[in-house]
Amino acid sequence: MSFNLANRSLAERATLEDEKSRLFELWQANLGKAKADASRLIGEKAKRKGKWSEWVRSELDGMTPPEYANMVRAEVNRLMAAAR
Repeated sequence: MSFNLANRSLAERATLEDEKSRLFELWQANLGKAKADASRLIGEKAKRKGKWSEWVRSELDGMTPPEYANMVRAEVNRLMAAAR
């Protein structure tokens, strides 16, 4: 989604910038852990066989905060794409 920040009030722009900073800090602080969790999930693929996707969804649903779960999901998707 694209929008012009100049059309937003100063308070709205500040809120958006605060959220962007919060997400960047979360990403920066948790990237290594997210990669390790994704590797752990991928490592279970051979063991769990046909039930693996369901198990991964369950594991991701249990991760908090949701932004962290999205980081792990993206890393799992990246690793799966690289394996093809």
